[in-house]
Amino acid sequence: MYKTDEFIDRLVDLNPHQEEFHQAVREVLEDIIPYIEDKPEYEEAAILERMCEPDRIITFRVTWVDDNNKVNVNRAFRVQFNNSIGPYKGGLRFHPSVNLGILKFLGFEQSLKNALTTLPLGGAKGGSDFDPKGKSDAEIFRFCQSMMSELHRHIGEHTDIPAGDIGVGKREISYLFGQYKKLNNRFTGTITGKGVNFGGSLIRTEATGYGLVYFVTHMLDDLGRDLEGKEVLVSGSGNVAIYACEKLIDLGARIITLSDSDGTVHDKDGVDEEKLDFVKELKEVRRGRIREYAEEYGCEYYEGKKPWHIPCDIALPCATQNEITGKDAQNLLNSNVQLVAEGANMPCTDKATQLFREADIPYAPGKACNAGGVAVSGLEISQNALGIPWSAEEVNDRLFEIMKRIHEKCVEHGTGDNGKLDYVKGANIAGFKKVAEAMLDYGPI
Repeated sequence: MYKTDEFIDRLVDLNPHQEEFHQAVREVLEDIIPYIEDKPEYEEAAILERMCEPDRIITFRVTWVDDNNKVNVNRAFRVQFNNSIGPYKGGLRFHPSVNLGILKFLGFEQSLKNALTTLPLGGAKGGSDFDPKGKSDAEIFRFCQSMMSELHRHIGEHTDIPAGDIGVGKREISYLFGQYKKLNNRFTGTITGKGVNFGGSLIRTEATGYGLVYFVTHMLDDLGRDLEGKEVLVSGSGNVAIYACEKLIDLGARIITLSDSDGTVHDKDGVDEEKLDFVKELKEVRRGRIREYAEEYGCEYYEGKKPWHIPCDIALPCATQNEITGKDAQNLLNSNVQLVAEGANMPCTDKATQLFREADIPYAPGKACNAGGVAVSGLEISQNALGIPWSAEEVNDRLFEIMKRIHEKCVEHGTGDNGKLDYVKGANIAGFKKVAEAMLDYGPI
């Protein structure tokens, strides 16, 4: 039978220096290996080995010319992880930290996350170590054109459908899709997150943040509670954080923090609609720093710090991977946090995850509660295929129902004999089961 430590040791030997990938796989295997102990067909078919090895990895250089006519070279990747239940689907990330280990962790997680949505989508991830920060629009345009000149060979509406991620927003998606369309002379749903003027879906921008909050409402419903009056820590100030805040405000919660890589603002009076509009303009238009919020509204600013030392009812990490350490998790538990849900991908370290799971609080992983973005991407694909756009209300209703179904799957597979609900276990088993059963049906390919 499989043993977690032995499996991870082999994985590390095969994939050295890919710590995030090792971490993601270990977290899943700790739930999956006990689940398949009495199911020998999975081991006989080497399902775990196959699920932990990407179908293919495409690596290429991107050469582009900056505004000073200097030639620059970046490295880019597309990790097509698993297409057992549908075409590869996953975002593109532009950030200096991008490397193969991070993209493999994201692609592995994406395969399970997409399975949870119940939509026919496989898992992939990609991106480049290009840093859009400080670049002109013309430089970003030239980089995106150069990247798509290679990437277009490997993607398609029935093959691999990228979207945005960190550093890749509406502007970058527009540049990428424009070049794809030009090179292929076809207007297809090959990229999601497009502008609504050219095939994009309403609510796509808001989807990850809205979906996170919808999942939290289902968690609270199970406890007989709601969001009204709850004090919420939100990390980040990008797309996920902004639209999580928008929905939290709608439902009566009080957001008291936002952050970026420079520091955290602590607004004891709470972020309201006017203040959130300031953040949208600051981050989406001016691309400024969150400290400007503190200067504008006279609240506390903690330079170089994350929000997790501040007491709250609910914590929603929406920034990046491993932003909550074991010490941060203990601080939150000591301040009697009632619920933690991940808006970012794997924002908790192994130690933090362990502490939250051992504590008597609901704790939901990103693969479940931040699946709203890819869910609406799937709905965008459907609208493109039909040639019929849906209203914002219709897309929002479908998003709400998808998040409800994901929650139900987590409850179904995560409730133990003692009645205690482990959302991490539920998400891992539900996602694994759908992908693994498809792989069994295909045979050893």
